[in-house]
Amino acid sequence: MTSPLILASGSKIRASLLTGCGLSFVKKPADIDEDAIKDDCLGRGFSPKAVAMKLAEEKARHISLQSDGLVIGADSVLELERDLISKQKTLADAADLLRRFSGKTHHLHSAVAMAQKGEILWSHVDTADMSVRRLSETFIDHYISQAGDEILASVGCYMLEAHGVHLFDSIKGDYFTVLGLPLLPLLAQLRHYEVIPA
Repeated sequence: MTSPLILASGSKIRASLLTGCGLSFVKKPADIDEDAIKDDCLGRGFSPKAVAMKLAEEKARHISLQSDGLVIGADSVLELERDLISKQKTLADAADLLRRFSGKTHHLHSAVAMAQKGEILWSHVDTADMSVRRLSETFIDHYISQAGDEILASVGCYMLEAHGVHLFDSIKGDYFTVLGLPLLPLLAQLRHYEVIPA
């Protein structure tokens, strides 16, 4: 398969992961109504993992209908005490979420899918268990001021590759899954499709 590779995501970290492992691709963020898809999935009794998968697939499918090439879609869904957590809109919201996270374990489900001409060729979801240490108000204030608006781009208001590492006692799961892209299964699939050398 020699089709151009397209990333249907606006995420800087996903793009940097693909660039870091030497992949050549075009970025075309998918403009889909994620909240409507989530609501529909939850109304139909989907698990949080299945919601993440559906979002990744819909992003890949959406762009594959507009562009020739092999499209990669990805999304992450955060599950805390059976609630699905969405991206926060303000730093005050982010601080409230960190208070809710404090001393608890939440689950980050990261999904990736590949599509071509509107057809899903492959999809995969991984989960990381994220145990947040007890956070003081002083720490939360300091973290928010240090990390800044960039954390609003992350569903959990953390960037593990930066200040977010200070939030956790332990993490069980793949590093790339935490960053929002199950990279090793994706690379295996790209080798399978002969996009990259096997």
